[in-house]
Amino acid sequence: MPSNVRITSRQHPLVRQFRLAAERADREPTALLDGEHLLREALAARVPIRAVLTDGGHPELTDRAAESGAAVHTCTRAVLEAASPVRTPSGIVALAAWTPARLEDVFRARPALVVGLVDVQDPGNVGSTIRSADALGATGLIALGATADPASWKVLRGSMGSAFRLPVARGSLAEAVGRARREGVRVLATAVAGGDPLPTADLAAPALVLFGHEGLGLPTAALAEADASITIPMRAGIDSLNVAVAAALVLDEARRQRARARSR
Repeated sequence: MPSNVRITSRQHPLVRQFRLAAERADREPTALLDGEHLLREALAARVPIRAVLTDGGHPELTDRAAESGAAVHTCTRAVLEAASPVRTPSGIVALAAWTPARLEDVFRARPALVVGLVDVQDPGNVGSTIRSADALGATGLIALGATADPASWKVLRGSMGSAFRLPVARGSLAEAVGRARREGVRVLATAVAGGDPLPTADLAAPALVLFGHEGLGLPTAALAEADASITIPMRAGIDSLNVAVAAALVLDEARRQRARARSR
């Protein structure tokens, strides 16, 4: 059951905390979670939940949140609309003590298969790529350069909880490449043309695979840093794919190659 009083004012201090978390002002170290599914995934991953606002639904979920130490409040629809950045609030929002991982954590699992997103600006694309990376066996993901903040509510919603399971970090291209070199991990760049065709590219070895901006692709600096480049074969007349789709294809090929290597 809710652990605190019902909130009826849009000016309540807790509502302001939700707004600040949604805006990610000064890299606010608290993430906003909108919806039953995302809160459930966070609890399952043992992400600390600080506060929950609910319209009174989902009693089993709010009980679990309260048992984990969260302050759970019921509130009016108007308060939910003020606290949630979503145009049509789902009926439950939460504040979680979640921030991106450290860069070194992304390379900890062996053999490394790390996705690097360079200047991928659409939060939905970043969230979907995190989901693909989690589903297809990547060991981590790094948001590089001007890539959308992985702790933003839009990215977290797009990841559908995968951000809580997969190490996701922020950093610069130079930092990521430098860490990869120190860890003995090859740097691979995806390219529209001219790279090794995906089925023949070596993805069995430890790798940091770079994917670029939705329209511009990878910057010259990223291509120059790479040990090799990969091109996904496509029929004539098609020259690009959504970044999450491209990542899924590359990761699925890496999974097949690594399975064959283990069987040998």
